[in-house]
Amino acid sequence: MANPKPASAQAGTPAAPTRGRDATAAAPARTVRAGARAVAAQAAQAAHAAQAEKGTAGTKGTRSTRSTKSTRSTKASKDAKDPKDAPGGTDGLGTRLRHARMVRQMTLKALAVEAGCSESLLSKVEGGHATPSLATLHRLALALETNVAALVSEPAAPPSPVQRASERPAVRFPAQRAATGKRLRTQHAIVLERLVVPGPGRLLQGDIHVLEPHVRSDEQISHAGEELGYVLEGELELTLGEKTWRLQAGDSFYFPSTEPHSYRNPGDTIARVLWINTPPTF
Repeated sequence: MANPKPASAQAGTPAAPTRGRDATAAAPARTVRAGARAVAAQAAQAAHAAQAEKGTAGTKGTRSTRSTKSTRSTKASKDAKDPKDAPGGTDGLGTRLRHARMVRQMTLKALAVEAGCSESLLSKVEGGHATPSLATLHRLALALETNVAALVSEPAAPPSPVQRASERPAVRFPAQRAATGKRLRTQHAIVLERLVVPGPGRLLQGDIHVLEPHVRSDEQISHAGEELGYVLEGELELTLGEKTWRLQAGDSFYFPSTEPHSYRNPGDTIARVLWINTPPTF
């Protein structure tokens, strides 16, 4: 009779797992970890690519900004070189004004008080950073015992008595809107086309005043001399003292310059007025 098996063997105690079974159980964990590492690597690559793209865009934006600034700077430089586009068209005004003031041994403050303007404005005009109105420039000229023509840079008198329309010099001044009294954004609201180029010893001044719609001179002025005008086109409103006249194309006027006077363009189109002064004032 065979000996019976031990009780443990008979109960079927489970045996320890084998290496093959261990490897099979660990495989899914390794797969998960590998997948996580792959996802992390892809995320890192995507972040790096996004950062690189952002840097490239920023560089392009900086280059674009620099290019735009460069273009604007170049345009401003070209504009400044064109005498017709210079502020007010009064190239050299600041230098001439400062010279005349120093000859008269006047300080900025003294001249500002005499001309009825601010010292700050006068400083900006002398520095070439501002252009005074025609009325202000006229008061400055009176305070310096000279005239506007002597302060404004002008070309030399032509050798020929004939002046072609295409060669006519012009002086440009800012003006104000008649309705609001505010200074216009454009700096060429009143233009004086020179028919007679001012020069030493000349007794006659002739200009064509070109006024944009609805602009006026700053205030009434008066000085020695006489004035004659003829409206070439558009409309002109002329004020002498407290009385005002409205003129159409073909109308003319005359008055002594000692009468306080001002003018404006009441129409919706440009006005052109032939204006004669003696002695030269502007």
